[in-house]
Amino acid sequence: MHLTSTARPRPTVRTALAVLALSVPLALAGCGADDSPAEDATATGTATATGQSDASGRGTSDATECPPAEGTDERVTSFDSAPPMCLTPGVDYSAVITTDAGVVTVDLLEDKAPETVNNFVFLARHKYYEGITFHRVIPGFMIQGGDPQGTGSGGPGYQFADELPAAGEYEIGSMAMANAGPDTNGSQFFIVTGDSGVSLPPDYSLFGTVTDGMDTVTAIEDDGSPQGAPRTVHTIESVEIVES
Repeated sequence: MHLTSTARPRPTVRTALAVLALSVPLALAGCGADDSPAEDATATGTATATGQSDASGRGTSDATECPPAEGTDERVTSFDSAPPMCLTPGVDYSAVITTDAGVVTVDLLEDKAPETVNNFVFLARHKYYEGITFHRVIPGFMIQGGDPQGTGSGGPGYQFADELPAAGEYEIGSMAMANAGPDTNGSQFFIVTGDSGVSLPPDYSLFGTVTDGMDTVTAIEDDGSPQGAPRTVHTIESVEIVES
């Protein structure tokens, strides 16, 4: 479905509190891949040698290369550096995110945010997001996931620069990167679900728009709480990258 742009409303007390809620976890946790649209400081880890596993048994890699279009055989969740450019010029990318609540299709904005889309495609093809939860869910604001630790402090082992939108570009269904400040993007992302997300300042790299499956996003949102801790934790089962 086509999502039209929504004008950015004037700041309200509710919006101000929502933005503050995004920032609090940063102050508490540090800075990494984070809460609401922010990340925790511990999101930048170091990778071990290729073929080894971290303490959770997840694969790690010290070689950052483009994965095959069909995806890697094994899941990798830690890298020693940001990915090289793996997108093919002239190709349109979308993501089919399968969750335990249903399927969400996202049009990835490779022309607007090529480095951010490249990062998401790179991680998805390494099966990074498989089994990861939406760890922070605030009704009327957003659903956030992408942390392999599920705490708001996890990330892929590297950070990369912002590709920020203009003011007023966020809309219901926008997908953007969570961060812990300027140029601290990793793997955590959020999908805007309400006015508090629409009225965020343009401090989060906008890289996708939900084109189908907002009912699934709403189902996940409905299990959230004002404090962000979900009453029911929902999980990403797979992310398929589609080229056209």
